[in-house]
Amino acid sequence: MHPARYLGSLALLLAASGAALAASPSDKNFTFQLFPNPAFVACLTAEGGKPPTVTVTVRRGLRNDHMRVVLKHFKPGLGFDLFTVQRSPQQADGSPDAGFTNFGLAWYQSDIETSRHPSKAEINTILLDQIFGFDPDVGLSPTQTLHVGFWFNDPADAAACGFVGTTPFNGEHNAGPLAFISRPDATTGLGPLCTNPNTSTIPATCNP
Repeated sequence: MHPARYLGSLALLLAASGAALAASPSDKNFTFQLFPNPAFVACLTAEGGKPPTVTVTVRRGLRNDHMRVVLKHFKPGLGFDLFTVQRSPQQADGSPDAGFTNFGLAWYQSDIETSRHPSKAEINTILLDQIFGFDPDVGLSPTQTLHVGFWFNDPADAAACGFVGTTPFNGEHNAGPLAFISRPDATTGLGPLCTNPNTSTIPATCNP
């Protein structure tokens, strides 16, 4: 992780549910929640504190979008690595997705470090409706990463909750487990970075 990227500041959180507040793709701001990996909540929560929460606000731009991720009520001193990913292990109602096998395509976006105050990460890139990657070397066609999640940077921070081993979700490829992630829309099954779904296809797709 890069300490210079770490940001900690007070932030005004927009009231939000698990879905985006605005439904029209012409709107500028979209806000949604991320949700914890239940197995590791105890390793995220400040002693005697409230349950941790994460709010994401994405502002649509002309050439790229601005995303702000705000963390509250986290144990201070934790490091995380933020990604956009193809799949979430949670369903819209928060239950585990029985068909989940892996996160699919993943893009490394930012680092986050928590403090005693609400912490945040901010990035500017293509996000809403159009974020995708492809790799002709392995036959991977254009694939969208419409979910947002972050992982423990240090596996030791999750050891007290039973985590053993590493995952590839940091710059050194030796991260800990998933900490928080978005959930799919109950109707379309798409991640919250899709604001313009096409429900005429099966499964639903996202119109760029």
